Amino acid sequence: MAGRIEARLAELGIVLPKPAAPAANYVPWVISGTQVFVAGQVTIGAKGIEYVGKLGRDFTVEEGQAAARLCAINLLAQVASACGGDLDRVTRCLRLGVFINCTDDFVEQPKVANGASDLMVAVLGDAGRHARAAVGSNALPLGVAVEVDGVFEIQ
Repeated sequence: MAGRIEARLAELGIVLPKPAAPAANYVPWVISGTQVFVAGQVTIGAKGIEYVGKLGRDFTVEEGQAAARLCAINLLAQVASACGGDLDRVTRCLRLGVFINCTDDFVEQPKVANGASDLMVAVLGDAGRHARAAVGSNALPLGVAVEVDGVFEIQ
């Protein structure tokens, strides 16, 4: 029988991908006590790396939100791995860090970050409400437009 979170993902038409392997000398997640710290997730989709470029030049805010949403889906895939496949162990999304590859004059980072934040609330309900940083950057790994990391509370 599907868990509550798995059922919610199905309602939203979201299938979590296989969690991406680390690209360098780090681990994808660390559990400390009741918290899971998840390394930054980039825009890896069904076709490989997606959304390569900068907000303010190559992508609109709406496209940036879609990129952030994709990162958040990948973040949830890592959390599921940390929880042995049982996302019902997640009691709260505590914090997201959203990094936006953007032009120097781009100032809509919070709107782009909403793509990830909105997904967490859609999937986890009130437990998806979190603290957040939305930060502009001159470059991100692989040239992607968005990267998202997170901290989750689990039981």
